[in-house]
Amino acid sequence: AEQLAIDRAKRLFGCEHVNVQPHSGAQANMAVYFAAIKPGDKILTMNLAHGGHLTHGHPANFSGKFYQVTHYGVDEKTEQIDHEALQKQAEEVQPAMITAGASAYPRTFDFPRLREIADSVGAILFIDMAHIAGLVAGGQHPSPVPYAQFVTTTTHKSLRGPRGGIVMCEEKFAKAIDST
Repeated sequence: AEQLAIDRAKRLFGCEHVNVQPHSGAQANMAVYFAAIKPGDKILTMNLAHGGHLTHGHPANFSGKFYQVTHYGVDEKTEQIDHEALQKQAEEVQPAMITAGASAYPRTFDFPRLREIADSVGAILFIDMAHIAGLVAGGQHPSPVPYAQFVTTTTHKSLRGPRGGIVMCEEKFAKAIDST
């Protein structure tokens, strides 16, 4: 059954490697942090007050306790991510990882631009697509998979399956994610 889930997720999302061991999206996110970066590393992530997610660096969450977190937000007037401001912030912070994905950001993320920003500072790009995975699977939202080294989702939110989490990653990270 596990291999069937892996094969179907690979086919559905077009990813190189899949791990379906997490019991939740939070566990999937934790697996990515622990596989990709070290405690004390810097992460640049969307502020919860601007639509981000609790597991993306909030002080009450493990990610906010183990990593040096800097938040980015949305432009006050457009209520969208200002990619030029994010680029400057990434250059200043020099994060090991940039995260995107949100619990309350009702806009389409510019995944190619986010990858460009991450690459420009040598950061890993991690996308949590739990809230849009069903739209991605149905072809109604751009997929982050071609752009991010790591992508997570839940199986029970917009995919409407049983409770669980999925980690997708580039093949070069397979061993790290599978041993986390």
